[in-house]
Amino acid sequence: MMLTTWKVVVHRLPGSFLLFTSALWAVPPANTDAANSTDLSQVRTLAAQGSIRDEIILAGDYFTGTGVKQDIQKAAYWYEKAAGHGNPDAQNEIGYFYQAGIGVPKDNQRALHWYQLSAASGCSQAKVNLAIGYLFGVGIRKDEELAVRLLNQAFQQGNGTAASYLGLLYFFGIAVKADKPAGEKWFEAAEKLHDPLAAFNLGSLYSVDQDHPHDFPKAAALLGQAADAGYVPAMHALGLLLVNHPELKQDSERARTLLQTAENAGSWKSSVVLGILARDGRGIPVDYPAAYFHLRVAALQGGADAERLTKHDLESLAGKIGADECRKQASAVNSWHQSHPIAFVFVYKAGAAKGAFPATAVAYASDGSIAGQLIPLSSS
Repeated sequence: MMLTTWKVVVHRLPGSFLLFTSALWAVPPANTDAANSTDLSQVRTLAAQGSIRDEIILAGDYFTGTGVKQDIQKAAYWYEKAAGHGNPDAQNEIGYFYQAGIGVPKDNQRALHWYQLSAASGCSQAKVNLAIGYLFGVGIRKDEELAVRLLNQAFQQGNGTAASYLGLLYFFGIAVKADKPAGEKWFEAAEKLHDPLAAFNLGSLYSVDQDHPHDFPKAAALLGQAADAGYVPAMHALGLLLVNHPELKQDSERARTLLQTAENAGSWKSSVVLGILARDGRGIPVDYPAAYFHLRVAALQGGADAERLTKHDLESLAGKIGADECRKQASAVNSWHQSHPIAFVFVYKAGAAKGAFPATAVAYASDGSIAGQLIPLSSS
């Protein structure tokens, strides 16, 4: 299987709609700061007394496992407490939890209730999430015109995600008349607001879209912006672009690092590419056990589609490495998968500043539920 056969499959622009099927999850930090135990005790006391600020802090600590054992049920409890006390960002956050069923029973109508309250207070991200509900008729009657209006309102507040979604609607003719040039202009407007989804979309246009002029250096720069922001599909896309276009003369290790990061975040297509590189000795020595490992990981990550795609290669590699090595690698794959059970859309860099809503990653919902963009933002 040639790597070039993957270029259109993994870069196709409609993949941007993955964010419509995402759910929030946190990766526990590598180290817990025990020095914060006194502060945590005070936070608990103040939260119990009804301090909204401390309710949000405590929810975030439970959500990320900071100073306490990670507990998404308790995170949801304290976010809902703060939401009930009228905090619009907490209302938006607990809306995520109900829409994706994180720490609470999945309940689209309750999610939309919280989005509506948050949006009424001016939270632009809640308007985006509410728009997605109206766009697909999830938890609320379908109203495409209102969805577009809400996205425009959020954009006027400076929300780049709203502009990216408007670009997608125009590009694919969803809820509006198809107009690819208008869609690209929306992407450009969103990119100016530093939206990583927009940078990914533009990078995809300049690298793989058959109807758009290609500019690989520009595509690499745009995809790099999105990858640096933690957007996993952009990490995969940029890694593959660098593999397929060595004339870009990037750091030879960068492509593999990007693909490995994406693999660890759950991108089965990145696992396939890593398997192919090891199998064929592309930029690295031929390593059949490593190729078998990556392709087995892909089969676990990607389900039936990945299993079908990797079946022939896995059988061929099994014959080359022998039964004992197959068992060894299968055991390593199972151990790896237990520590990487969630497929992430965003992975934030270690050491990033902790905000009021300290999500460290955004993940796909396991049940395919429709949820909006799940990056915590301020109300402005």
